[in-house]
Amino acid sequence: MNKFKYILIVMTIGLVFSSCTDSFLDTESKTNLNEDNFYKTLDDMEMALVGCYDGYQRTTSDGGVSFYLTSELLSDDCFGGVGNTDARNYQVIDRFDISQSPSDNNIFNQTWTSYYAGIFRCNKLLQKMEGVDWGEESASTVNRIAGETRFLRALMYFDLVRLFERVPLLTEPTTENISQANPEDTYKLIVEDLKFAADHIPADAYPKAEAEENDGRVTPFAAKALLARVYLFYTGYYGNDDLGITKAEVLAGLEDIIDSQEYDLVEDFKSLWPAASYIPNEEKNTLDKTGFAGEGNVETVFVQKFNNTSDYNGMVDGNRWLVMMGLRNTNWSPYGKGWGACTVNPKLVNAFSNNDKRKTASIIDIVKEGINEVFDIKDQREYTGYTVKKYTPTAFPDGTSDTGGDMDFQVSQDQDYVVIRYADVLLMAAELGSSNAQNYFDRVRQRAGLSSKSATLENILEERRFEFAFEGIRYWDLLRQGIDVAASTIAQTQKVLSGNAEDEVVISADNIKKTRGFMQIPNTQITLSKGVLVQNEGW
Repeated sequence: MNKFKYILIVMTIGLVFSSCTDSFLDTESKTNLNEDNFYKTLDDMEMALVGCYDGYQRTTSDGGVSFYLTSELLSDDCFGGVGNTDARNYQVIDRFDISQSPSDNNIFNQTWTSYYAGIFRCNKLLQKMEGVDWGEESASTVNRIAGETRFLRALMYFDLVRLFERVPLLTEPTTENISQANPEDTYKLIVEDLKFAADHIPADAYPKAEAEENDGRVTPFAAKALLARVYLFYTGYYGNDDLGITKAEVLAGLEDIIDSQEYDLVEDFKSLWPAASYIPNEEKNTLDKTGFAGEGNVETVFVQKFNNTSDYNGMVDGNRWLVMMGLRNTNWSPYGKGWGACTVNPKLVNAFSNNDKRKTASIIDIVKEGINEVFDIKDQREYTGYTVKKYTPTAFPDGTSDTGGDMDFQVSQDQDYVVIRYADVLLMAAELGSSNAQNYFDRVRQRAGLSSKSATLENILEERRFEFAFEGIRYWDLLRQGIDVAASTIAQTQKVLSGNAEDEVVISADNIKKTRGFMQIPNTQITLSKGVLVQNEGW
């Protein structure tokens, strides 16, 4: 098991927790350490850095609507789903339509709070670096800590600015009530942070060969890959190329990753995903996991780590969104039960080539796999016959949750979220015009069992749909092609079953255009800001 897990740092320094009381960015103390006796030594800073990783983990593990879930609900690949009598907040997101549940004006309140708590931790560490007694440590150690911290800050701001566009931009730890920044200013900070991380984290700080010890740590290669994702989204959506980095520099960063030979495509696509590669043994009530490529495999560029030690007494470090993806109240080993969110759009299923190996590795076919024999369709909203396989809980043949800790299927899920894979590096490099574009494109297709195809922009974007289905990428790939493209692609009327009765999912292009593709700012945050924050259009 990977030794580097984001752990809860129990301190009373201001970076640790955040809550909304008198100010929408208030923070509160929790333990015995404080700024007078902390941030003094290298060990302190290493501990504070782990606290920053923990802050990033908590953007998901705190129970808010995660960035991953939101990304899938917004895409054309998934519908809201969940239980037939559940609240309709997921339908609000899926249809860009507050009328689905008019009282749901705080869907993202916990999400907003958790992201700013994580950013506060990063800002606090960066602020304190000049006052540290670094002893005999070299400049490379100081730069590594700063680089990892700035990467995490950049990643959290990238999530926020894509979700809400205009967000408060904080580069110092503060509880001041500040207004929303122009998005270009937020993106420029993100780029500055990622360039710093790429240039200052030593290439040998966390070698892939030692992934068992350091999977989940930021490398310069992760920074270069994320920089490309930021560049493609910003220049695509806004039509501007003014981030202080050129297309050629971004491409060169991707080529550096490829040339490093640290990464590669795993041979079998399904081995990337636990539920796709585990084989149940009913006689022994076990799961054969030898087909799983494992955490920190050669294709992983950056991953968000989780633990299985979450409980109901304050330990918050598990993958809280994974349970939402499980089959509604149904165990079918290796698949474990969950709450039935993100039912899969049949249009995506039908768009896959039948000989594309990614189809069965990505999608659970409820009827074809025989799950309909036990599945209670009356409890499922927006049933399509398909659900997500890449990210779903796993269970033993007797239905016991395949987790550690308390083996509580609701809080003990620990499947990591792979933020960036090497396949993405190859396809982004191809899209940005690499001289090896055709080779990179073909490598991804060949792994899927498909023949060569011309590496045109249209074909690359289509390939990304199938390669990264249900990985939180599709919606942003659509939106960066422009709001009109996103709206026309996502808008649809699809027949489904809700409670085993005929139903329709109706997604309006006008609703998507009204919001410009961005989400509702929590009403609580607007109230706490005394109106300094302004709600996004269409909400």
